Formats: sequence, structure tokens, C-alpha cells
Amino acid sequence: MQLLLAVVSGGYAVGAALGWGSEEVAEVMGDFGLSAAALLAAVSCYSYARAIDSRERPAWLLFAFSSLMGACGNAVWGWYEVILGEAVPKPSLADFAFLCFAPPAIVGLLVLAKRPVTRAGWVCLGLDSWLIGGSLLTLSWSLALAHTARTAQSGAPGSVPRAALSLAYPLLDIALVSMVLVLHFRRSETNRSAVNTAIAALALTVLSDALFTSPLLSAGYQSGQLLDAGWFAGSLLLAYAPWGARRMQPAPGAPARPLLDRPVSRPITGSLPALTPYLAAAVCTLGILYNVVDGRKVDRVVVFTGCTVVLALVIRQGIMLLDNIALTQELAQKENHFRSLVQGSSDVIMIAAPTGTLRYVSPAAAGVYGREAEELVGTELAALIHPHDLGRVVHEVRRFLAAPPAEEPTTRIECRFKSGSGEWLNVESTVNRHQGGLILNSRDVTERVRLQAQLQHSAEHDPLTDLPNRALFTRRVRQALTGRRAGDHSTAVLFIDLDGFKAVNDTIGHQAGDELLVEAGRRLQDSVRAGDTAARLGGDEFAALILGDGSRDRSAREYQVHEIADRLRTALAQPYRVAGHEVRVAASIGVAFADPGITPSDLMRNADLAMYRAKAGGKDRVELYAPQMQAEVVRKAELAGRLRSALHEGEFALLHQPVVSLATGAVTAVAAQARWRSGQGILFTPAEFLRVAEFSEGAPPRPDAPGPGTSSRTAELGRWLLEEAVGQAAERHRLGHDVPVAVRMSARRLLDRSMPLGSVEALLNRHGLPAGALMIELADSDPRVPFEELERRLAALRRLGVLIALDGFGSGYAAISALRRLPVDILKLDRSLVEGVVESARLHKITAGLLRIANDLGMQSVADGADLPEQVTALRAMGCTHGQGLAFSGPLDEYRLRRALVRGTFPVPGGAAQPALAGGSSSGSMAMRRGSHNETPVPPT
Repeated sequence: MQLLLAVVSGGYAVGAALGWGSEEVAEVMGDFGLSAAALLAAVSCYSYARAIDSRERPAWLLFAFSSLMGACGNAVWGWYEVILGEAVPKPSLADFAFLCFAPPAIVGLLVLAKRPVTRAGWVCLGLDSWLIGGSLLTLSWSLALAHTARTAQSGAPGSVPRAALSLAYPLLDIALVSMVLVLHFRRSETNRSAVNTAIAALALTVLSDALFTSPLLSAGYQSGQLLDAGWFAGSLLLAYAPWGARRMQPAPGAPARPLLDRPVSRPITGSLPALTPYLAAAVCTLGILYNVVDGRKVDRVVVFTGCTVVLALVIRQGIMLLDNIALTQELAQKENHFRSLVQGSSDVIMIAAPTGTLRYVSPAAAGVYGREAEELVGTELAALIHPHDLGRVVHEVRRFLAAPPAEEPTTRIECRFKSGSGEWLNVESTVNRHQGGLILNSRDVTERVRLQAQLQHSAEHDPLTDLPNRALFTRRVRQALTGRRAGDHSTAVLFIDLDGFKAVNDTIGHQAGDELLVEAGRRLQDSVRAGDTAARLGGDEFAALILGDGSRDRSAREYQVHEIADRLRTALAQPYRVAGHEVRVAASIGVAFADPGITPSDLMRNADLAMYRAKAGGKDRVELYAPQMQAEVVRKAELAGRLRSALHEGEFALLHQPVVSLATGAVTAVAAQARWRSGQGILFTPAEFLRVAEFSEGAPPRPDAPGPGTSSRTAELGRWLLEEAVGQAAERHRLGHDVPVAVRMSARRLLDRSMPLGSVEALLNRHGLPAGALMIELADSDPRVPFEELERRLAALRRLGVLIALDGFGSGYAAISALRRLPVDILKLDRSLVEGVVESARLHKITAGLLRIANDLGMQSVADGADLPEQVTALRAMGCTHGQGLAFSGPLDEYRLRRALVRGTFPVPGGAAQPALAGGSSSGSMAMRRGSHNETPVPPT
């Protein structure tokens, strides 16, 4: 369209310069051609005004009306010259239409101007307009308008209307030029291309008008001359402005230029608005000097106009001076304020130029990076970033700069930064835009990254043997089944259990058992291939992932894996030298292959079933999984009915174990625990009666394993436990024992639709128990549980006032993610960490680090399984706030619990707390201590 516009305008100019070949054609093109162009501009501006919905619509409507007046004027002019063949009278309807061209255009330009926000701004806008208009009026009056006015005063017939008409044209043009210049420096940022094109079109029209009214051309003007090309091009440019400029705008989402390619804005561009008043005053001075140098008497109009221009300049200068003084004071205050903040901040603040060169570095760089700020100034930012991180950082910076600032005002980048000593520090930076460059607010997070890496390693590895734990092993099994080996069905999983390990714990001690487990893990790691994975799943259970070799011969692959398993069994059966004794254990191994379409959980379940079949078949053997083993799991459904009947017949009892403050010995909470009293009078813990239930059918002891009725009976037991715990806590609350009760629930149970949030609130209201007296202990969640949904559920419970504790912290796959995302009040250390905190230096360091995290986050901590005084002493020294275990009391029935609450405190090793009832022999005998290294029992036959 730009090319077409240039060709049409150039063709018209060439035709006008050559006289169009004949006088008749020249008159037609000079009159009706200009009318058609102006009418096209009117239609274009009107159509654009109807297509938009913004504050610009009135401006474009006014431009359309202005162009329509120009079209009417040229049409009337053509009527006289072309149709009637007469000279155009003065004045005429054409003059009226032409005079109506400027006022709507002036108002339209005012609509498009950026509106001032203060009174001083409005005053300055008016003064600027008069400065430009008055200076042009002075110059025009000196050059031509004074002569026209004197002609009108001569008294010749018809001279006054013609002079008035001659004066009206230039005066309106001066007003229009003033608005064009003012708007050029105060235009709005909205649709800038269209506005600039419209301004250029009006400026071209005004220029043609000025040439037409000048004494040099006005006397000899005829239609069809070269001057008409200016009006014609101005009308076409105004018609093109709204639509053609829109196509020049960049497409949304178009990539921005790289940071280093961005041009730096020139200061002179921003200085032109400030120079405008002085340029206007200079033009006014030139008008006065023209009269003086020519020897003429200075006209009163020139003197009056010049004085008003000077007065306006003085007033404007005074307003700007006052504004500058106020702004200078405000800027000085803000500069001092921000200098104090920047120099006193522990973070390093850096400003990088668009070229990537550091222009400013705060003094904190000496303490954080070990490098003086002056040394870093002038350095390339890319030279300080680790080469392996540089590509990622550059990509993120360019993506950030290409994004709209309103949608993404800042971004965060982590990379390694070179310190003064030459080592690489982990640095986290908040990045903002600044004059085409960047502002970086950086801090050293090396210690945090190291601790996160340690926590991540701890979450994925067994703390005793440092082998991968169940979570990491499961992930690697999933990778083996879904990655590039997805079609390889020769991959196998081995589940390994040590036979006779419980006897080592019972005869020599748990410390010797730990040493044996460490040695067994080392032998297992040495026996598998480099690409395979050896893991400890818990207790004396190990596992191995043997990756497939692509073999399609199933019998040959089974023989090969059986040989590997038998080699592992032989290596694990070799004598162990622990605690000065030589001991022997055997190994039962179950093997399962990755059949087509099998899932990781099913593959691991099959290996688990095969391992328990090996133990049931006499131990110290290798058993390959067969589909018949899965059929045995179905028989667990019978026990589900027995457990359901036990719930309905009231065979379950509720005990409470006190949670004690390690500082004062005071009882701060009680943990609810369910027990099942079987028909033989045996009291089982939840894990134990679920194990008995599954072993009674010859299935492995996995309470979370999928099976008929397992989830339903667990959910029913969970509802009973919550209902009973809240009811008994409310009764104790009415007796004056305001101690919160803690109920352990799994993440899957919390998200169960059968227990909505309203049921918890209704339960508390029904029993009259305050929400703050209930604590939910969140157990390790299933990896399939959505974190977002769990986070919303816990947040809703906290809004009710329910306390949230993260149970089993320090183990499991989700410890770090849960701590980072879930609303947690209390961290409950896993029993496996507490049991070995005294004997194992490694566990001591891990536990101390976890407690330090809890203290830094302002959370309370509870050590689960604090059974020995030395454990309590060590935990207390590490900063643990509360403990739960046999060192204070076992689980108590309601009568003994109330007696303990009346006393209120328990003796704390190294503390001054008063003794309290710690549970009688009966309650102590009911509390069955579960070590983490007990041998997996053999199912009864």
C-alpha cells in the first residue's frame, strides 16, 4: 500500500507539473480530483472510527468531517470553473467549506494529545500552544498579513471581506500548525503509527495552504498546478493513516531483538520538547527583527503578540523552574534513601548495560563474592557465569526481555558465579529491566543448594547403607519399563530378604545388625552389574533391578537371571564379621520378569510374592514368580470381613501416647493409636493386625498393597479412629485437660471423597471440641496423590484451626516437596532416624540438619520413637522440641492417660521436670516396640 500511495501521488504530481496536457483536464483534476481524494480520506477515517472502541474515536470522526469539508470546497470550486466556466467569486461557499477544514482538525488533534495530569501541565500545554501560534503569527504578520490588513483599511469596495477571508486562512493554518507541533511532542503512546501518519498528512495540507496564501503564489494560482499535488498527497496520506499504519505494527508474539542488538535511545530526542518554547521565541524575535532591519515601523500587532509570547515564556519558565526544584529535592531524598538501602543490603545489586557490561555493583559484593565492587565494574557479566550455565542464562534473559513487561515484570535465575578465590558459588538472582539493560539482585545460596542436594540424596537413599531406597528404586523400575527399553521384556526385578537376621539383632544387638546390613548392602552392590540398581527397601529387605539385554529367548534369559540371583544368594550367605563375632545369614530371593504391558507396581509386587514364596518354601533359595501366586492374594478378602465385623462388634480399642516437651517435660499433646483385641485376647497394633490378616492367607505383609477390601476396611477404621479420638478428646476437654489429640492419616485418606471437609467441621461441632485441639499427622503420601489437591485440602483444614504435622519426616520420596509446598505446623521425625541417632554418626548429622531446618522455618519438631534416655538427651541437644516414645510412656488407656494429665509432666533426662505416670505394666506390655531392622516373619502355614 505504501508503494501504491507513492505511485499515485507521484503520478498526480507529474501530471500537475506538465499541465495535464490541456487546460480543461487540469481544471478537472485540480478541482474534482482533489475533491475525490478528500472524500476518500473522509470515508476512510469514518470507517476506522466505527471499527474501533476507544478514546480516539472522536478524533477520527473529526478528521472525517474535516476531510468532508475539504471535498465540498473543492467540489464547489470545480462547479464554478468546470461546469459553469466562471471565476470563483470571493467569498463563496467554497471559502466557507475550506474555513471549516481547520477547526475540526484542531479539536481532533487535541483529543489525540496526551492529557496532563496536573494543573501546571494544563497551563504549560496552553502556553506551549500560544508560544508556537504567537511566534508563527508574528512572523506571518511581518511577512504578509500586515499588507493584507492595510489593504482592507484602504476602504476599496469589497476589500474588507476579501481581506478578512485572506486573514482567516493563514490564522487557522497557524492554529493547526501549532496543534501539530504540540501534539508531536505530547502524543499518546496508543496507536502511535496511525497518529504520526495523520499528523504528517495535516502538516502537508497546512504547508500547501501556506504556499497558496503567500503573496508569491496567490495572485497567479490556477487549478491543476503543481501546488495541488500537496493537497492531493495530504488527503491520500490521511486516508492511508488508520489502516496502513496498523499493518506496520509487529505481530503479537513476534520475537524481540536480542539484548545486545537493542539500540540505546538518543538523549536529543527527549530534549526537543524542552527546546520548543525557546525555538518559538526565536521565531517571534525573527519577526520583529525583520521589521526593524527593513526600516519599517514596528506594527502594534507584532509588538503585542511578541510581548505576550515573551510573557508566556517567562511564566512557563517559572512553572518549570518550580517543578524542577521540587523534583530535584524529591530525587535527592529518594537517591539518599535508596543508596542507604542498597549499601546496607546483604544482597548484591548489579546493573548491567545492554551490552552485558556491569556498570554498577553494590558494596555487598566484597562479602558475598569475595571481590571488590570496583573490580567487578566494567567486567562482562558472561565472563563471571559458569560456562555450563551461560547458555541457559542467556536463553532465559532473552525470553524475559521478549515478554511484555506488564505480564512478567521480573524473573529469577540460578547459576554458578565465579568468586574471588576462584571457586564457583551458587547464586540466585532476581532480574528486572532497566533502560534496555538489567538490574540483578543476587544472593549466595550455595549452602542452601548443598543442603537441598543432601536432603534430596537422603530422601532417595537409605541412611544406613546409602543404597537407593524404595522411592528411587521404583522410579528406576518405571524408567526401565517406559524408556527406550520399554519393548525389552528380559528386564527382571529381584526382591531379597535376609533369613535369620532377627536372631542377630536379638543376640548381638541392633548395632551389630546395622553393621551386617551395611556389609550386605556392599556385597549386593558389588555383585550387580554397572548398569543395574541395588537398593534397600527397608529392614532386612533388599532389591535389585537387572536390566534386559534384548534377548528374545525367555528360557535362556531366565537361566541367566537365575544364575545372577544365585550368585547374590551365595555372596550374602558368606560369614559376616560384626562386633567381634562371626555370624551367618541366608537370603531368600524372588525374581519377576517384565511381561508385556506390566506396570512397575505390578512387577515389584510379583517379585515380592516370589520372595515370600521362597521364604515359605524353606528359605535360602531363589523362586521365580508364577501367575498362580497372585491368586493367593484374592483370599485376603475373607479377612476383610473379619476386620469389618471386629469394628462393628466393638473389638477395637483406642490408646493414647503422650507427646512430651523436651524442655519442660510437660505433656503438650496425645497421639491416638488403635488396637484390635482378637477373639483370643491378643491386642494388635494396626500394622500388626493388618499383617496377621494378610499372613493368614499366605500373602506378604503390605498394608498398602492393593487387594479386595483392603482400602475399604482401612477407610472404615480411619473413620472410627477419628470419631473416637475426637469424642474422647472432647470429654477430656470438658474435664479441664486442654491437650490436643493427634490422629495419623494418609494423604490418600485425606483426599477420600467420603470424608469431605465439612465432615471434620461437623464432627468437631457435634462433640464441642475446639478446632485447635485436633492435630492431623500426615503420613507419607502415595506418589500418585496430586500435590495440588492435597495442598488445598490441608489449607482448608488449617483455616478451620486444625494443626498439621508432617509425619515420618526425613524418609520417603515426598519429604522435600511436602516441606516446600504443604502448609505444615509441626515436623515429626521418622522413627528410623531416632533409633540410630546415638550409634550412627551419619544419622546424627542428618537428624541435626533436619532439626535445623525445622527451627529455621519456625516449626516445632517431634521425635517419634524416643525410647531410650540417651536418645532424648541427644535430640534435646540438637534442638528437638518434643518427643514421643517409651522414654516417657507407652500408649495408655483412658484411665491412665487422665492420671498422667493430672500430673502434667514427665521426667526428662538432664531436665528438671517432675515425674508422672508412665504407664503400668499392662500398658507397657501392650505397647509393642517395632524396630526398623526386625526380620520379616514367615507366614504361618
